[in-house]
Amino acid sequence: MSEQMQPAYSAADPVPPMNPSPGPAGVGTAEQPLPVAAPVPPRPPRRRRRWPWIVLGTLAGVLAILVAGAAWWLQPQPLLPEATAALASTATVEYRDDGDWLSFVPTTGGARTGLVFYPGGKVPAAAYAPAAQAIADEGYPVFIAEMPLNLAVLAPDAADSIMRANPGIERWVLAGHSLGGAMATSYVAGHPGMIDGLALWASYPNADLSAVPLAAVSAWGTLDAGAARMGGAESRSDLPPDATYLEVQGGNHEQMGWYTGQPNDPPATISREDQQAHVVAATLAVLREVDAAP
Repeated sequence: MSEQMQPAYSAADPVPPMNPSPGPAGVGTAEQPLPVAAPVPPRPPRRRRRWPWIVLGTLAGVLAILVAGAAWWLQPQPLLPEATAALASTATVEYRDDGDWLSFVPTTGGARTGLVFYPGGKVPAAAYAPAAQAIADEGYPVFIAEMPLNLAVLAPDAADSIMRANPGIERWVLAGHSLGGAMATSYVAGHPGMIDGLALWASYPNADLSAVPLAAVSAWGTLDAGAARMGGAESRSDLPPDATYLEVQGGNHEQMGWYTGQPNDPPATISREDQQAHVVAATLAVLREVDAAP
């Protein structure tokens, strides 16, 4: 009987065991799998530093408040209708807006003495137009300086440009209301020999002018909150010995111009027209004294 090849195993035979011997390096087997590396824990999220944003936000808020406050504080005082009505030429006075100042020039011409006026703090130049018209109507050119942000302290030398633009005027009187008056005295002190007269409207000297040859007047209302300083010994000692002083009975601060809204200003018991008439007359007296000097 011939021998037949027998299969190594049949389907009925049990599955032979796997080779227990390890495989090639780096290759696992069913019974010896490769070791699994431990999972790397996720990195915690980086915490954002919030304090710089808090600081920046706070600074931005403070800046916004300061800007808003400055914008409110720098709002000019409202003009009265009489002020804007005076910004016009008449039969005797030619009005011009020269950009940096308002001009009120007598139509007769030929005047050798002129007046430069510095407005009060936060008060537009136009507030003094009625007074300028009244003075120019008496034959004296008047130039009201337009101050940056309506603050004379930002342009204390504004008179320079005005005087250069009017070389035909030989003598000059400088006047000013409140802050404008203080800056006017600073100008006189810093420009010896250029100014011949000074008129302070509800103001006080900001420099010692006691030894300066100068025709001078200081006028204020008796109800002005600063009246004690305006007429006090310290202010008088800084003006020339022969200066004139005028207390307008019942006058206050804002009635030196034609505007309204002056803070902390007691109400006047005299009309604005009457108060203006007093200070205009006092200023004209200085102009006439300067004009008549040899």
